[in-house]
Amino acid sequence: MRPLSHGDPIRLGPYRLVGVLGEGGMGKVYLGRDNTGRSAAVKVLRPELAHDRHLAQRFVREAETARAVTSRGVAQVLDAQTEGGRPWIATEYLAGPTLDQAIAAHGPLDGPALRALGSALASTLQDIHRAGLIHRDLKPSNVVLTSGGPRVIDFGVARPEHGLTLTTTGQIPVTPGYGAPEQVLGQRVGPAADVFSLGAVLAHAASARPAYSGEHVAAVQFAVVHGSPDLGAVPPELRPLIEPCLARDPAQRPQPASVAAAFAPPRDAHRVWKRGPLADRIKEHEALAEQFATLPGTTAGDARPSRRRFLASLAAGGTVLALGGAGAAWWWTAEESELPAAADAPPADLLTAVALHESPRPLWGPLKVAAPQAAGMLPLRDVVMVAHPPGGLAAYKVTDGKHKWTLSEVSPSAGLLRLTEKLFVAGDDSGNVLAFDASTSERRWSVPADAENLLATAPDGGTVYVQTKDGQLSAVDVTSREVRWTRPAPAGARLDSAALGAAGAEHLVVCTGDGTYFAVGAATGEEAWTVERNASSATAPAVEDGVVYMGGKALTAVDLTSGDEIWSLASESLSSQADNWGPPTIDGSRLIAVDDGGGRVVDKVGGEVTSRFWLDGTEPPRTPAVVQGNTYWVVEGGTSSGVSAFGKPSSEHRDMLVWTYESASDDSGSDDSGSEGPGSEGPWYVAAAGNRVFLMNSGSLVALPVF
Repeated sequence: MRPLSHGDPIRLGPYRLVGVLGEGGMGKVYLGRDNTGRSAAVKVLRPELAHDRHLAQRFVREAETARAVTSRGVAQVLDAQTEGGRPWIATEYLAGPTLDQAIAAHGPLDGPALRALGSALASTLQDIHRAGLIHRDLKPSNVVLTSGGPRVIDFGVARPEHGLTLTTTGQIPVTPGYGAPEQVLGQRVGPAADVFSLGAVLAHAASARPAYSGEHVAAVQFAVVHGSPDLGAVPPELRPLIEPCLARDPAQRPQPASVAAAFAPPRDAHRVWKRGPLADRIKEHEALAEQFATLPGTTAGDARPSRRRFLASLAAGGTVLALGGAGAAWWWTAEESELPAAADAPPADLLTAVALHESPRPLWGPLKVAAPQAAGMLPLRDVVMVAHPPGGLAAYKVTDGKHKWTLSEVSPSAGLLRLTEKLFVAGDDSGNVLAFDASTSERRWSVPADAENLLATAPDGGTVYVQTKDGQLSAVDVTSREVRWTRPAPAGARLDSAALGAAGAEHLVVCTGDGTYFAVGAATGEEAWTVERNASSATAPAVEDGVVYMGGKALTAVDLTSGDEIWSLASESLSSQADNWGPPTIDGSRLIAVDDGGGRVVDKVGGEVTSRFWLDGTEPPRTPAVVQGNTYWVVEGGTSSGVSAFGKPSSEHRDMLVWTYESASDDSGSDDSGSEGPGSEGPWYVAAAGNRVFLMNSGSLVALPVF
């Protein structure tokens, strides 16, 4: 990580750039942060090359090809701008070392770890090829090891399967030692070329040295075309699995599916990414990424640091990331900042100090915006959306609470879901699923789906899952604007309007009104697994990295694909009620959930309780906790006693109650005191974005600052 220098942009689209991750002949890769606090790797074409038509076309192709692959084994494209003077592509910022870095630090992978690597990479290649593409540059530096497993990056030279290798004078067509013989010779290549590269990568991972070497590039390329791989340091039991991948004849190489099957790892091999020396290195990267995402800064009472001071600290080794009060935040000075896009709200400042005995005032509100029984809200871009009486949807500016627009055509009772960084989806009385621009309320598309309840959207925004009016499941394909499939719920599960869902890349998880959890495949809707009556009522699941986390009778982590239990944490309560655990919330490597009135911070991998905080009530809330700034925001006393903010384990207010907000309801709509009042009847709803927390109770909406 290096600081920005003269000539580097400060902002690209929604991303504020904070440093340089790397650079090459075509451009630079920056670390960026959007208004929600999410980090991204932003790849930018160099200004002097942006007007080169061929290079610009290659850059456009990279964005298009990367978007076409939806496998969880690749870094997902978040956004792109391929026109204008500064084309850029934003992808997930993956926290972890590259494979070559890991091998240099820890030596070759052992048998189970290598099998896990080989199986994962082969499956990812299968997904890439299924999209009609060839990666063409698989090598150790293009594999990032994360806590969720290996991820493939860099689609800069990916081409459709029918593409020829294109080079210019003096340009090496492929990375020496990892490109297939047909690539070295400039011949037509197919998916088998990626299999050769996979074999070379696995040989390197198994032996800590390349399969092909030489004194110079030409010697390495000659060895690839005419020689044999050096597998002498590869464990004997693994050579028969790697050697076929390195056959000079493409027709003699196995298919990726066969490689994935041959490398099928032992049941617990995935733990290599979770525990041990390699996992510790991954956690170091995750911790650094989290520090970047939260932008910690000066201690309470210090003046705001300038951009220059921050970048100078980065240049000195990035130590600023470990300094300063955890309750504070670093942000740009007004003189040096760029205005955000008109449709995107800037993040609110984090409070730099907290007076524990004096609650800070709300940013705005409470405002009477909805009927008392109205449920749910969604902040997105520059607005927060809530149900509008007597029907429809209303949006209020997140910066000052002023009304921005109203939509009468939607039915809020069907649900409201974020689709992308700019779009949300809602339903109407006729069962249509509709997508709108959050900032302008402009309708983008509509699909007839007989929808009664919107359950979830896919992580890539490509699918909307709904419950139909006759109690079935449907998947709406966003690209084709059609219903992809409709199926009844699995046996033993009955869908109703209380059902809640969450989606991974390849599966949808639903919890029904009677607490039964089930998962179906994203492609076909076929049942993957069912856990009957794990709770007594609908309890929202949380999904990340192929694992689903469930509340209810126990806090449980389950493999998203198989339904196998990974770990389970029993309640510490003496109560006999069926549901002691509320819905979990994911915060990096941690889960936050309430166990019968006691908040628990739980290690996501092993299920151990690492920290605790205490609530007034004994009933777990039905609303998941919200993470924003350095605090967790949790509904107190089940549903009707207010919302409290607790310090994160990493903050200076570790596990402490920072303050409780109890007075969001006011008929006049003018009370903005934020003082601890008498409380309000009815449930509380919590949402957060841009260093703001939004609370709604009895139809009143208030925006609170974040610590």
